Amino acid sequence: METFIQHARGLTARIADRQDERETYSRLAAGQSPLALFITCSDSRVVPSLITGARPGELFELRTAGNAVPVYQEDMPACAEAATLEYAMRVLGVADIIVCGHSHCGAVGARARGEDLTGAPAVRDWLTQQLSDALPQDGEPSVAAAVQQHVREQLDRLRGYPCVQERLTKGEVTLHGWFYEVHTGLVVAHHPASDLFLPL
Repeated sequence: METFIQHARGLTARIADRQDERETYSRLAAGQSPLALFITCSDSRVVPSLITGARPGELFELRTAGNAVPVYQEDMPACAEAATLEYAMRVLGVADIIVCGHSHCGAVGARARGEDLTGAPAVRDWLTQQLSDALPQDGEPSVAAAVQQHVREQLDRLRGYPCVQERLTKGEVTLHGWFYEVHTGLVVAHHPASDLFLPL
C-alpha cells in the first residue's frame, strides 16, 4: 500500500511540473469524451491502459468478474453494467466498444471446469447467471477457447441492448472482441467473417 500512497502523493507534483500534463488534466476537469468503452475482467493482471496505450480520458471502463454483461431484459433491475453501457452510448457517445477477455481467467475457467464455488456464493451465483453452461473445455490452463467463446457471447448480449442497437443501426458504434494473453502480451481480435480470433 505504501507504494500506492507515495505515487498518489507525487501525482500533483508531476502534473504541476509539466505544462502538457497541466493542460491535459485541465481539459479533463471540464468533461470527458472517451474514444471507447472497454469491457474487461476485474482481474488485476488485465490493465486496459497498458494494453491499449490509452491516456487519461480516452477509455471508459467497465470491469466485472469474467467481463460479463447481463442479458438485456425490459424489466431487468437496475445494475451497474447496464447503467455504464447506457451512459457510454447515450451520454458520452463512444464510437467503439471493446470486450476484452484474457487467458488464465479464473471466472471463465471455474465455470468451464465446473468448479465447486460453494465457499464463494456471490461469485458462484454471478458466474451461474452470466456465463454459459456450454463453454468449451480445451484442457489448456489458459482456457483460451472458453474465454474466446465467452467474448463472442458478450458481443451478442451487447447487441440486445436498445442503447447499443440504435447506434449500431445508425452506424455510430462498432463492436470489437479481443483476447489478451497474459503471459505473452499478445492481443487477438475476433473477425466476424471467419469467426476466428486473429492478431491485431
